[in-house]
Amino acid sequence: MKRIVFLTGAGMSEESGISTFRDSGGLWEKYDVMEVASIEGWRKNSDLMIKFYNERRAQLDKVVPNDGHKLIAQLESHFQVTVITQNVDNLHERAGSLDVIHLHGELTKVCNESKSEVYDIGTRAIEIGEKADDGSKLRPFIVWFGEAVPLIEKAANIVSNADIIVIIGTSMQVYPAAGLIHYAKQNVQIFLIDPSDVDIPFASVNVIKEKASVGMRILTEKLL
Repeated sequence: MKRIVFLTGAGMSEESGISTFRDSGGLWEKYDVMEVASIEGWRKNSDLMIKFYNERRAQLDKVVPNDGHKLIAQLESHFQVTVITQNVDNLHERAGSLDVIHLHGELTKVCNESKSEVYDIGTRAIEIGEKADDGSKLRPFIVWFGEAVPLIEKAANIVSNADIIVIIGTSMQVYPAAGLIHYAKQNVQIFLIDPSDVDIPFASVNVIKEKASVGMRILTEKLL
């Protein structure tokens, strides 16, 4: 079976109702990114960040995977599929994808301050001051600006062995995730699904200028 790797970002989940960060009306217009998505923000005002991620989990509880998520999962019948996502939601898994790498952490999990203890809490809120088993403050299991991305090497290895790479709903501007494409084989087939213009540093890219669901329907027809 051919190996197909999906690199997905916020646009993948937008049709499900998950607020994106960069687009007009997105979360960055409502919040300062460094206050809610950086390690410095956590040290400065952890209460605000707990509230922010409680809101994100409450939102996640109300949404469902879109057709794009489902079509990716269905391709596992025909390909060896890995999803490498910058999203912290669990919509890929809920749609049926079995091999998902979350570069930036998972919204439905929390951890202790050192990230050595991880707890799956689903979509429930955590209380301000709630403690982990080691006595440290519980924090969202999210990779924030200013923190290392532990799974980036694993993701780079997977990309380097892909026969087909599909990029969906990411601006390819957030590093190190944006740099993964540079690990692709020279002869790899690359598809880009996005209604916006995205700069991909490869001469030959198959562009499908649609949102995730429509784009995945078109791609599925091409691949099968």
